[in-house]
Amino acid sequence: MSSLTAHGRDAHGRRPAPLERIAGLLREPTDVPAEPSAGYLDLLGPQAGPTPTLAQRVMQSTFLPRIYERVWRPVGFNIAKGWPFGPDTAEEHALARDWLGLGQPGDAGPGATVLDVACGPGNVTRALAAGVAEDGLVVGLDASRTMLEEAVAHAVPAPGRAAIGYVRGNAVDLPFRDGCFDAVCCFGALYLFDDPWAALDAMTRVLKPGGRLVVLTSRRPDLPLAQTGGGLVRALVGVRMFGDREITRALTDRGLTGVRQRRYPLMQMVGARLEGPGTG
Repeated sequence: MSSLTAHGRDAHGRRPAPLERIAGLLREPTDVPAEPSAGYLDLLGPQAGPTPTLAQRVMQSTFLPRIYERVWRPVGFNIAKGWPFGPDTAEEHALARDWLGLGQPGDAGPGATVLDVACGPGNVTRALAAGVAEDGLVVGLDASRTMLEEAVAHAVPAPGRAAIGYVRGNAVDLPFRDGCFDAVCCFGALYLFDDPWAALDAMTRVLKPGGRLVVLTSRRPDLPLAQTGGGLVRALVGVRMFGDREITRALTDRGLTGVRQRRYPLMQMVGARLEGPGTG
């Protein structure tokens, strides 16, 4: 890939396609077709992984991606956030852009490079792009082909907004170089990972010094029997319920500072910033 200017263009003034730009962020050199048939960069291929949990199988189904954005996400997540008192989807996205240091629709922020881990059908990916200037790049990564097919189908370029590109890859072992993203988010997926702590390691690794990380994940209420109930949920369907201090502690243990948290009945949003040379 040609080296890019600060405005996301090469030496000839051309702005490469999103997948071409993504190739330049990878740890391992990869040949990227100009127009891959799937519409996304597949780094997993046909390899078979471990037998997924019930929740993981649902996420990889062909049915859920079709209703995820219109039904599953707004209904399920809003109830978990305490609807009608908790934030709705639009408020959640606005808060994510704010905590990630991005702009808002109509007032796009800098041309940042942003990663949406476990992006699903791209609903959050597109919401993040609405706060990034057109010379930026927003990358959505997921392991599910069916989710990415839905994401690609809705990836319509928007004037004045950042380019979006999708990658099929491993969220626990991110395929990107160290320190190449200004912002990383993971919404509604950390509780599905077999090893969420390794996933947080990977997200921290790909952040630039001064970069920001935001996670929206499950929350185990501080109530009697909640610990037992959380263990049962994990055993039956593969969804981990995190305590109020588990995620905040995990981020500080990984060198992130300025941790902030919003707690809802069954969910929590946690954000922090990666310190490093010159970030003070």
